[in-house]
Amino acid sequence: MIQFFQNHWGSPESNPVYTDALTHSVASSGPLPQWYLAVSADNRVVGGCGLIPNDFISRMDLMPWLCALFVERDFRQQGVSRQLIDRVAVDAQRLGFADLYLGTDLLGFYEQQAFHYIGDGYQPWGAKLRIYERHLS
Repeated sequence: MIQFFQNHWGSPESNPVYTDALTHSVASSGPLPQWYLAVSADNRVVGGCGLIPNDFISRMDLMPWLCALFVERDFRQQGVSRQLIDRVAVDAQRLGFADLYLGTDLLGFYEQQAFHYIGDGYQPWGAKLRIYERHLS
């Protein structure tokens, strides 16, 4: 799992963050974070994402956040993203959350997954991201 997220979202500088975060999430005393993998019939990891308290974004008043969604190119357009997002949404609602958030610069995709744009947020390194919300009820 660590290698999957490092391969798709990491860099030499940020790989220790993924190692540390994912290693410690297994023994977390609270409900978050949670990490998800989609596995093919031949046991290859083909997608993944996380459900976390905050995604390094200025809007710390919002939670939880869908993060690090990635699906391998050969498995896109097959519903893998939708299955991952829907599973995260079900789990977030089960944990008592009314909404699910994400930050992205991608336009058009998340709107198709029942998210709507609510404003912009900022990451510590200065990047501006669009914030989306999905109502869970």
